[in-house]
Amino acid sequence: MRNLFRLFRTTFLSRRGDEFAQTAIAMPVIVLVTVALMNLTMAGFASVNANNAANYAARVGSVTQRGAGGAAYNAAMTSISHAPIGEYVVSVSGGGFPGAQINVQVNWTVPNYMGGLLSFLGGDIGGDFQGTGTSVFRQEGW
Repeated sequence: MRNLFRLFRTTFLSRRGDEFAQTAIAMPVIVLVTVALMNLTMAGFASVNANNAANYAARVGSVTQRGAGGAAYNAAMTSISHAPIGEYVVSVSGGGFPGAQINVQVNWTVPNYMGGLLSFLGGDIGGDFQGTGTSVFRQEGW
């Protein structure tokens, strides 16, 4: 009877594998949260870059007397050329006379690294992260 009790205690009440089980449960969660934070940080960085480029380009276009659209486009491309993360597409419209609106739109795209990890867990986020930065200024004139 004593041997049976000892066998039961060593088999079912042993805590020898607890650390491994805890690590096996916690590690995927930690990796997923880390990759999600990296992804959201890159998306936020690209969004700020796009908005800053749009504001800078619209301001340059608003103070340029001739060729405001071209000056705004060149300013946006110059501002974005310093951004190491993301892909950007710039579009400029308007301008041409004092008081006209200069519209600058900067579309950004950042790769989604979390989608591959979630596919192992049965989830799917979809494609890349995308967004738009827009700025509108009135063209100055004298």
